[in-house]
Amino acid sequence: MYLKALEIQGFKSFPDKTTLTFGSDITAIVGPNGSGKSNISDAIRWVMGEQSSRQLRGAKMEDVIFGGTETRNQMGFAQVTLVMDNTEHIFPRDEVEVAVTRRYYRSGESEYYINKQMVRLKDVNELFMDTGMGREGYSIIGQGKIDEILSVKSGERREIFEEAAGISKFRHRKEESERKLERTQENLVRINDKIAELELQVEPLRKQAEVAKKYLILRDELRVLEISVWLEQLQNLKTAKFKLQSDVEAAQQEKIAAEAALEATYAAAEALGEEVRRSDMAAEEIRGKISALESNTGEHDSAIAVLRTATEHNNENIRRIRTEMEENTNRAGGLQAQMDAQSNRITEIEGESEALQKALDELLEQARVLSESAAGAERTVDSLRAEEALLRAAAADGRAELSALRSGIREREERTLRSEEELTALREKLAAAETESRANRRALMDATEEAQGVSNIIEGHTLKMEGRQKRAAEAKEETVRLTLEVGNLQNRIRMLTEMEKEYEGFSKAVKLVMQSSEKNGLRGIHGPVAGLMTTERKYTVALETALGAGMQNIVVEREEDGKAAITYLKQRDGGRATFLPMSAIHGEVLREDVSGEFGFVGLACDLVRYDKKYDGIFKNLLGRTVVVEDMDCGIAMARKYRSAFRIVTLDGQVMNRGGSMTGGSVSRSAGVLSRRDELEKLRVRLKDAEEQSAAANAKAEELSREVQKAQYELDVASAQQRKAEDAVLQCKGKQDHYDILIDTLRLSIEDEEADIASFAQRTADDTQRCAAVEAAIAESERKAEELRAKAEEQRSGQEDARSATDALTEEISSKKAELSALQAEKDACLRSMEDLKQLKADMLTDGEGRQALLDRFVAENEKAAAEEKLHLDALEALRMESATLREQLNTLSAEKMRLEGQRDAKTRESRNCNDTVINATQGLARMEQKLQSNAMEEKALLDKLWEHYELSHSAALEQRVELESVPKATRRISELNREIKGLGTPNIGAIEEYERVNTRYTYLSEQRGDVEKAREELLGVIDEITRHMTEIFAVQFKLLNESFQETFLELFGGGKAQLELEDENNILNCGIEIKVQPPGKQLKTITLLSGGEKAFVAIALYFAIMKVRPASFCLLDEIDAALDDRNVERFAGYLKNLSDKTQFIVITHRRGTMEASDALYGVTMQEHGVSRILHIDLNQVQQQLGIEI
Repeated sequence: MYLKALEIQGFKSFPDKTTLTFGSDITAIVGPNGSGKSNISDAIRWVMGEQSSRQLRGAKMEDVIFGGTETRNQMGFAQVTLVMDNTEHIFPRDEVEVAVTRRYYRSGESEYYINKQMVRLKDVNELFMDTGMGREGYSIIGQGKIDEILSVKSGERREIFEEAAGISKFRHRKEESERKLERTQENLVRINDKIAELELQVEPLRKQAEVAKKYLILRDELRVLEISVWLEQLQNLKTAKFKLQSDVEAAQQEKIAAEAALEATYAAAEALGEEVRRSDMAAEEIRGKISALESNTGEHDSAIAVLRTATEHNNENIRRIRTEMEENTNRAGGLQAQMDAQSNRITEIEGESEALQKALDELLEQARVLSESAAGAERTVDSLRAEEALLRAAAADGRAELSALRSGIREREERTLRSEEELTALREKLAAAETESRANRRALMDATEEAQGVSNIIEGHTLKMEGRQKRAAEAKEETVRLTLEVGNLQNRIRMLTEMEKEYEGFSKAVKLVMQSSEKNGLRGIHGPVAGLMTTERKYTVALETALGAGMQNIVVEREEDGKAAITYLKQRDGGRATFLPMSAIHGEVLREDVSGEFGFVGLACDLVRYDKKYDGIFKNLLGRTVVVEDMDCGIAMARKYRSAFRIVTLDGQVMNRGGSMTGGSVSRSAGVLSRRDELEKLRVRLKDAEEQSAAANAKAEELSREVQKAQYELDVASAQQRKAEDAVLQCKGKQDHYDILIDTLRLSIEDEEADIASFAQRTADDTQRCAAVEAAIAESERKAEELRAKAEEQRSGQEDARSATDALTEEISSKKAELSALQAEKDACLRSMEDLKQLKADMLTDGEGRQALLDRFVAENEKAAAEEKLHLDALEALRMESATLREQLNTLSAEKMRLEGQRDAKTRESRNCNDTVINATQGLARMEQKLQSNAMEEKALLDKLWEHYELSHSAALEQRVELESVPKATRRISELNREIKGLGTPNIGAIEEYERVNTRYTYLSEQRGDVEKAREELLGVIDEITRHMTEIFAVQFKLLNESFQETFLELFGGGKAQLELEDENNILNCGIEIKVQPPGKQLKTITLLSGGEKAFVAIALYFAIMKVRPASFCLLDEIDAALDDRNVERFAGYLKNLSDKTQFIVITHRRGTMEASDALYGVTMQEHGVSRILHIDLNQVQQQLGIEI
């Protein structure tokens, strides 16, 4: 047998599937350091079952999977297959070829295959055991194995020698037998302990079984009697039930009639209420109309006030305009007188001028005559004199004109001063009028803004008023609704409270006991169970079903209190009741943890609220009852826990302990728990409703006050609006007056300014004219002087003529001067008349404008008077309509009072009907409670039949016996209960338990014998294996020692070597010493050898083992690294000699070893992190090249 092939995929540096085929001789694997040569050795070790990642040169087993490179992804698994030849059937298999495969995933899962069939790691280890090829064998010698075998302690070298001796399989068998022996010893100890324990149980169980059998006999008699008595009671309850049902039907009819009467009364009251609401709406509508009429009346009053104010302003303006017109008329009369005076003066001037002109003409004629009569030079002198006289006359005319111009300038200056004074006064009046106008305009703007603001305020108050009225109406309706709701709740609470006080729904016995307790007749009575607990509405049906008749059980302080109550019932023939003494009853809860089950709601005892002192009572009644959502959840839970406890659904269906089921429809009438829960909720609702009603009343009152407040604010705002509108109209009238006054003053100012400008222009013109006249006068006088000088030269000695001429000339000059003065005065008078005419015309024009304005004011007053009359007429009509509406409002108020009286009467009638309905309802409820109590008692009896004996009514009838007397049967039941109580608490299961324990005791006694026998057999097997191992190891160790001595001598070329047992009397457990003496040296232990010597000694030892017990193949991983060239040659030669029996795979760097090989595999790493294989068959190469070795 030899290794045929090795397939590697994904293992360490071999990501690709790589196959190495081996011949039966020597194969060398070579390559540079780090190329992956040793990964081949690790792959073989790994596929043969190696579990230590440290032996595979890794930190964890995942490191054997290819981890990826820069260009390759990591792989998800590693797989190695070892294919071996099995023609000699060294492996105990029929196949001639055995392939062992190991696959490992990154998830940590390992798979092993032998010939493609999945096997266990143990199967792989057993396959290689005692063949020298296992992971503990000597077929794989790694890089550190050489030093390790020599450096470890002597006792730790045994594995390789035992593998070489072929006793590894026996040692594993021995160790397995020892483990079995240890387990057998443990089993024997446990059996002895159980037998001792059972011996303590057998005798007590026998006595308990006898008591239990007696109890069963008494219980069977008790069962028959109780079933018969309960069936008799059921028959009586059914008879009473029929009577109650007929009474309930009669009460229902009475209630229906009362409710119909109540509904009719409510309907009539509601109809009257609706009429009252319609009356309120009509009254509100009339009030709205009255309010609108009052608003219109106020508007008319405001309009009349405004018109009267405007009329007063117009009258004031008319008076002012008329005064101004009278003043203008008086001024116009003065101007006419001035114009007449000026006209008269002009006429006088014209007469005077005409007389002077005649006189002047005469003087000129005389001068002409005088001039013509002159002769010679005298004529010339006279001519010059005449010319002089003319010039002098012209100068005199100029002086007259100059005097007239200066007189006109002075007059215009005086008139300018008067006009400027009047202009200043007008401007002051205009400034004052504009100031008052601006102030009035600001007042008008303020009044307008105030009127607009008041209008907005009124609009806001109106909206607020409407909103508050609406909310007040809603609050009133809510108050009425809440009042009715409070009344209904109070009636319902009163009815339920009375029923609770009278213990309606409880049996006669419970009523008697509780009434006596309340009167201090009985002591220690706490009350019925139903009265000591509360729960949520959704759990009521489930808990009533779970408790059944237990709700009417009475909780007492001590047994003596229960005894006193029972005596009390017997004395008064009050029936029967069950009492629960707090001092005697101790409850327990379900031990199974079912809180995580689907549909689990809770333990029944956890779903009720009660005082902690009743904890034992309620855990006793409900502690082993589970509440679930529905039947499906209950069935699933019952199956899972084998019906070990009672299960109740929320709708009242029951899965009883033992597997039976109880269910069907549930009565919808109010039970005791439902009544208590309803009473608590009604009280909470009543409190909320009362608080809401109080809040609604307060809100309604508050809203009523707010409505009144809003109405007052609206009235105040309306008054403010009328006042503001009056102020606006007054300001507008004043503003019109100021606008007219300002326009008039501006026109007057413009006239005065035009007059002043005209005066200034004319004065400037006259001033220029005066300058020109003065210049002409000066020129005339200069020329006259020149002529006078010439005339003096021409005339000498003509004094008389000259004197006459001079006199004539002076007279002519004087006349012309007078004439010029008159002409100038006439011109001044004419200009003055023109000015007076223009001023009179202007005054006439201004008077026409004032007359037009006066006519307009008069027309406006007439129009205002007409409008005022219209407003007064409309105001009278509005007041009449308002009076009519107020009469209608009074009529509606009287009608409303009448309707409210009728509604109050109907309300009182409805209260009476409601009391009748309540009484009928209470009576019906009492009957229904009695009927329900009857049903509960009937149900309690049926529940007793089921809970005690798991019998339905029909099944119980089959077991019923005829009773001679119910009281006699009851007494016998009491006697049986006393006898059963005298037995204590019987252990019914003791009968079966005794049979079971006794049977087990017998069985274990037999088992103890069998185990003791198996122990003796195992001890014999271990002794036999030990003896056989000793014999084989002794023989094989001797052969190994001889082979080692021979091999050492051959390899070292001399010297001595031997193997020694440290304890020959214990050869299977003692250490093994290796002693060698190289040639030329003293005998020494291997620890004193050099490194090369140690390696060669280890190689010698391995070769010695190969000679005694050759392995099918041997993998040597660089074990020749420490040898020198000479020893490498010896090593290679010896390897060649052993290759006939053993296949060698050598990983090496040494040339000598390579030369001794028949085939070479080269391992390279051309791609970083990935190993590649190159194969050379040296034998084929030698044959092809014809080389002989």
